[in-house]
Amino acid sequence: MQVLVLGGSGMVGRKLIGSFAASPEINGQVVSALTAFDVVDTPAMTDGSFPFLSTTGDIADADTVNALVAERPDVIFHLAAIVSGEAELDFEKGYAINFDGTRHLLEAIRKQGEDYKPRVVYTSSIAVFGAPFPDRIPDTHHHTPLTSYGAQKSVGELLLADYCRRGFCDGIGIRLPTIVVRPGKPNKAASGFFSNIIREPLAGERADLPVDESVRHWLASPRSATGFLRHASAMTLPQGANGRSYTMPGLDCTVGEMIEALRQVAGNAVADRIDRRPDPFIKQIVAGWPQAFDTRAASDLGFAAENQFEEIIAAHIEDELGGALPT
Repeated sequence: MQVLVLGGSGMVGRKLIGSFAASPEINGQVVSALTAFDVVDTPAMTDGSFPFLSTTGDIADADTVNALVAERPDVIFHLAAIVSGEAELDFEKGYAINFDGTRHLLEAIRKQGEDYKPRVVYTSSIAVFGAPFPDRIPDTHHHTPLTSYGAQKSVGELLLADYCRRGFCDGIGIRLPTIVVRPGKPNKAASGFFSNIIREPLAGERADLPVDESVRHWLASPRSATGFLRHASAMTLPQGANGRSYTMPGLDCTVGEMIEALRQVAGNAVADRIDRRPDPFIKQIVAGWPQAFDTRAASDLGFAAENQFEEIIAAHIEDELGGALPT
């Protein structure tokens, strides 16, 4: 079984690829080769049991995407995107990557002919939803996104559903919660502070909090994100009212509750490394985001995530800090 990961050098892409090094199968079929595509090289696996290829290019270029799909991968993970804050600041780039790239992928698959029908796992976002919100947002809630990023992801879901309806591919869209705690350096995502206020203090550094502690959001760990993707690649896809895209399970909590969980896990000195520095641009974007979801449909399909924010912090300490806090 051949696997293609679009957006392989991103955090979630690298976590996904690493999981295949540890468990090289999908639904009982052995992974025979994996190709990672991004604008920069994806680090090579050191312990994979199958050939690994890193290739670079621009997903907004149709010829580049056609060449990737011409290899006829059995499973395609479409993680390639620019993040929310960048998509809002650079309108043309946002649509070129997040919209054109998705359409190029689906068109490349269609052009391969009727004998080719890969599983496509499309990473969407809870940003597809817009106010007014119910207390718990179901999959069937209307799409009225309040950012360009949300609009681009919403259009991607519609394209995926239509290409699947026409029989060109076998796909599922998974709306990821905000993934925390992201390892590495801060990125341009408007949601980046959710990770920053945990990661930096745990590493002995200070972090800025640009929003009020009352802000509530939908969160899951990188471990859960990898699990969502792996499960989506192997499951039998249902037919029904939910269409082709599902909001993934997560944990809704306030920023204040996140900080209190950090205090409980790591102590007062760590939690006190957070500086309150309001940012009007970030606050405006975050104000339009949904807060909590009804994810029974995804849970019934076998998707699962954490129940307490302390679990998310513990996963970060175990996966990124060697299981112990820095001294």
